[in-house]
Amino acid sequence: MPAVMHHHDVRWVAGASYPMLCDGPVAHGGMLDVDEMELARLDFYELCFGYERVAAEISVDGTPCAADVYRPAVVPGAPGPAWSLADWAETWGEISTLAAAEVMRQMGQAAPAEIGQRFGMIRARAQSYLRAQRWQRPRAVGRGGRGDMIVVEALHHPYHGFFTLEEMRARFPRFDGTLSKPAERGIFRAADAVTVLPYDPVRDRVLIVEQVRFGAFGHGDPDPWLLEPVAGIVDAGETEEATAIREAEEEAGVHITDLHLIGRYYPSPGGIAQVLISYIGIADLPDDLPGPGGLESEGEDILSHLVPFDDAIALIATGEAAVGPLLVSLQYLALHRDRLRARGSG
Repeated sequence: MPAVMHHHDVRWVAGASYPMLCDGPVAHGGMLDVDEMELARLDFYELCFGYERVAAEISVDGTPCAADVYRPAVVPGAPGPAWSLADWAETWGEISTLAAAEVMRQMGQAAPAEIGQRFGMIRARAQSYLRAQRWQRPRAVGRGGRGDMIVVEALHHPYHGFFTLEEMRARFPRFDGTLSKPAERGIFRAADAVTVLPYDPVRDRVLIVEQVRFGAFGHGDPDPWLLEPVAGIVDAGETEEATAIREAEEEAGVHITDLHLIGRYYPSPGGIAQVLISYIGIADLPDDLPGPGGLESEGEDILSHLVPFDDAIALIATGEAAVGPLLVSLQYLALHRDRLRARGSG
């Protein structure tokens, strides 16, 4: 039911994607009648972000009445422009609905504060799912098919964390026209990520980063410190190009002046639900670049290496380049180096 709260206003939190209540003439909103189960679910969801129910007086059709509202223990930020539910729904509605579903699957399994700390990654996964739904690829080779032709008979979520794991039983249409037997599959879900290989066309060299990778360590690799392009997760609400530029600054202290798209691709579609978007990033790479980089808050410890083009390409033959995006990026650079150098020298 439409309702108002006098002596308040609803504003965007400055620089954020959600609203806040602050002092003002009147805040417009709505009142919900909920049962005990619905109330418990609302309490859990809001507690993930540090919000708790407090008593308030609102007005419905001009009649004062008591209600509960969710308020944060700490003021979330400075008030921004006037709140618009329509604007929020256009940008964040679908993402937030999917993210909320993942949050609520963890009710009774994880502490709300723990889920709140992971909410950025949860929203990034939701955004990745929506982008994949809208991805229209040309098909000159192959028969293809629609995702809605796959019959999902069971779906479980045994693990939620920085990544998530899904267990699925499904049938799919075979190329001979019959329906397959039930296939049991595990799906490792990660948000889409960007890679960018910084390249200086004047000095003809690239920047390659080195860091320990626990996937390689868990696989038994005796040397899990791997060479890679700069890489990072595409945050919810962020463009892929913005991610590439941001990550180059954070990981290596490099300012990218131009991006060249290598491609969008699945790194391992048999069981990993993730798309990588790879770029060559044009940059100035002098000898005095910063030393070890990465964000301390994310536990990153990253060492940058300036590598001449010929030496970088040699990493492919020696096997020292053992990470897919580095192989793809170096091969693209080998194909397009003359064009990029001509542009760079101009």
